[in-house]
Amino acid sequence: MSATERALEITRAAALAAADKLATGPVAFDVSEQLAIADVFLIVSGRTERQVGAIVDAVEDRLVELRERPLRREGHGTNRWVLLDYGDLVVHVMHADDRAAYGLERLWRDCPTIDLGLGNAGVTRAAGDGRDARAPGSAAVGDG
Repeated sequence: MSATERALEITRAAALAAADKLATGPVAFDVSEQLAIADVFLIVSGRTERQVGAIVDAVEDRLVELRERPLRREGHGTNRWVLLDYGDLVVHVMHADDRAAYGLERLWRDCPTIDLGLGNAGVTRAAGDGRDARAPGSAAVGDG
């Protein structure tokens, strides 16, 4: 079994909302075969606590437009790692430093990645050096 069409739809909407707030390293995993609690994990990063908060707000606002409300929300007070649980979709918005430290991508690397359909919207470059500013271990949009 794979992620439902609805889960994929809200995942792509959440990823686009995050990209609009310049989130880095968007990657989504189809975890439906491994977990009964969700179909998709979406992971994105922000460089500061303020940016993490803005990304969270944008994702929530966009998904409300699609008649989705989080069942659970954790970590918004510190804005280092905010988890938004929508049932079929779990969004992890992480400070880039915390994302590198926890390495969620390593935990889910055996799961299929989902093409988020963002083109270059979800990949930003580090200022002046031409390298991807994605979190370590994250896949480029569409790499999966």
